[in-house]
This record gives sequence, structure tokens and C-alpha cells, in this order.
Amino acid sequence: MAGRDYRPRIIDNVLAQRLRSAGAVLLEGPKASGKTSTAARATVSQVYLDRDPAALEALRIDPSIVLDGGAPQLVDEWQLEATRVWNHVRAEVDRRGAPGQFVLTGSSVPTDDVRRHSGAGRFARLTLRTMSLVESGHSGGEISLAALFAGERPSTSAGLSVAEVAELVVRGGWPFNLDLGAEAAAQANIDYLRGIAEVDVARLDGSRRDPVLVTRLLRALARNTAMEQKLARLASQVETEQGTLARSTVYGYLDALERLMVVEELPPWSTHLRSRATLRSASRTHFADPSLAAAALGAGPARLLADPNYLGLLFESLAVRDCRVYATPLGGTVHHYRDSDGLEVDLIVQLRDGRWGALEVKLGGERAIDAAAAGLLRFAAKVDTSRTGPPAFLGVLTASGYGYARPDGILVIPIGAFGP
Repeated sequence: MAGRDYRPRIIDNVLAQRLRSAGAVLLEGPKASGKTSTAARATVSQVYLDRDPAALEALRIDPSIVLDGGAPQLVDEWQLEATRVWNHVRAEVDRRGAPGQFVLTGSSVPTDDVRRHSGAGRFARLTLRTMSLVESGHSGGEISLAALFAGERPSTSAGLSVAEVAELVVRGGWPFNLDLGAEAAAQANIDYLRGIAEVDVARLDGSRRDPVLVTRLLRALARNTAMEQKLARLASQVETEQGTLARSTVYGYLDALERLMVVEELPPWSTHLRSRATLRSASRTHFADPSLAAAALGAGPARLLADPNYLGLLFESLAVRDCRVYATPLGGTVHHYRDSDGLEVDLIVQLRDGRWGALEVKLGGERAIDAAAAGLLRFAAKVDTSRTGPPAFLGVLTASGYGYARPDGILVIPIGAFGP
């Protein structure tokens, strides 16, 4: 059962809704993001395959021995017997003919990706990310993403200082860090990455991968966070005894980190333009939580404050994480924009019904906000709104200051007041 100190998550209601519409829900997310506690609260019975060797052995003999509990039943770390669990759950959902039978949780994607086997009409898939600022109690959520799409405009003085942002970046949104001091939380994140490099990457599929090279790749990814993913650039920054790492090796290591959900791509936005500019198709790479980038480089709050440019990139990662969390109940997806003219927009949130909004991310400062607003207006003028519809909002996410609508229509939104 989930602990008494469970902090409500935005995905709680989404999970409950999916259990009313799908036979089984696949809840994925990085290790230690809180999947087990969240799923345990939504289920009647639980099977913990990573903690109970007897259950794992019985499942290998006959899945029906252990997967016969009250519904909904949690199957934690299901990927340890991925094909067997998937096929049994799929068959049971068909046999029972009712929604809300199973919740499968996992912190890695199976090697053969059994999800490619037919799951249509049976499985819903959700991602639990690390805690947003609303969930951790560091944002009041007065400026709601849903309300922005509904046409409401911000008016609030809530905000965070840049120093507070630096500490939140280093601490991260990990549930187990919330009650730790800043220094202890930073050390916990360093230990987390060490476990990924030394244990989890090798355990993923049995492949031999050098923990030292994994660590160096994590550092390279940290240096290139919020940038377009380029294998050649990453390879050039990972040194070996024979020189730099081969691109094919980087690809294999990067694939492992993505399957462990340590890093996640932010895809480009595909839209129609009025201009002759062409859209760039490269994704940007962000760590699952900005704290992992800081941990990879051993950067504490003081070091980040001394390097505002890099802090700005990690603040962007924090904003990406929070936007993804807040967009989930709306069925929204999050993207970035870049075109051949060099115009970039940090975040595009698009809903299933086609509505969209755009956000630039800046630590703060009047000049930075002015430049971001000008860029958003240029971007909006390029989009063919006769085909995509007008933006529901254009805004600048900042660390501190007031929330308000500028005379040019651009919204200024302090992240300490941003929410779902």
C-alpha cells in the first residue's frame, strides 16, 4: 500500500479515468518517480515482481497463479517478465470483458518492446514524470494551463527568486528528495546517476556497457541539455583511450538511457507556415528531471547562479517537465519549434482538438522578456492560422516577477504561479 505521506499527483485523476475506459493501464516513468505509490493507491491488489522472488518464479510457471487478485491489480516492474505478463494481461482483459483490470508499472521499456503486440482497445499508456512545482508545493498554480486555453489571462504577483530556482533545479522533483536538505538531495541525485551507469544500463538487456563511458556520456548530455540532439557532437565529447566514442556506440548508449527514461526527447512541432522558411525536424534532448543534468556535472546552486546561461537551460528543462505534467490531463503534447531562419520557440503545447499555445522560457529581466515577446510575435506571424487556427495564448515563462498581459498581448507567467 502507498505510504501515509503520499503527496497527490496530477496524474491520479487521469489514471482513475483510464481505468474506467481501458482494460489495463501501462504506467511508465523513470525509476523513483513514484509510480508504485501512485498505482498502489488506485488498485485493490498488488504484485511486486522486483521484491518477491516467489511471485516472479510462480509467474514464470503459470501467470494465473499470481495475476488473479482483485481488480484493479497492480503488477509492479512488469518488464521483468514482459512478454509473459503482457500476453496474460491481454488475454485476461479479453476474457473478463470489463475495464479497470490491471495497472502495469515499469521503469524501463522491455528489450523487444512487447507493446508492439496488439494492445488496441485493451491498454492505455500513461507517463508519470517527476513532480512538478505544483505537486511539490513550490507553485500555487494560480495561472492554469487549462485556463489559458480557455482564454483567461494572468494577474498575480506570485513568483520565485532566481536563487530559489537554482535550488529547485538541483533538488529536482523526486518524491524522496522533498524532505531532504539541499545538499543531501544533490548527493542523492549523484548516487542515482551512479546507479544508472553502474547497474541499470547493464541490467537493461545484458549488454556489456562501460560504466565510465556511460558517466561521460551523461556529462556530455548535461552539457548539451535543451539542445538539438546531434550524435557527432555527443561523440566528440566522450573521450576513450582510443580517442572519441564512435557514433554507433553513442547511439546504443543513448538508446539505453532513453529506455530507462533517464532522458527524453522533445519533438519538433509540425505545422503550416505562411513564409518560405522550412521547419527543422531535430528533437531536443532533456533529462527526465533537470536535477540529473546538474548532478552529472556536480553543479550545486552556487555554481548555477555563477553561470546564468547554463542555469537558464536547466530552467528550460524544468519548464518542459512541468508543461508535460500539466498538459497530461488535457490530452496535450509538448513540442519545440525551430525553422531555417533561425527562429526558435521553447515550448508549443497542442491539444487533441487542435488548439495550441506557445511559450518562451526566460529566467527574467525586462530585456529578456521583451526579446522573447518579439520572437513570439514573429513566430505567430509565420504560422498559417487559416490551417492551424490562431494561438490560444503566447507567453513568457519566467522565474520571478508579476504575472500579467502585456499591451502586445504576450502573457508573462511566473513559474511559481503556473499550474494545470
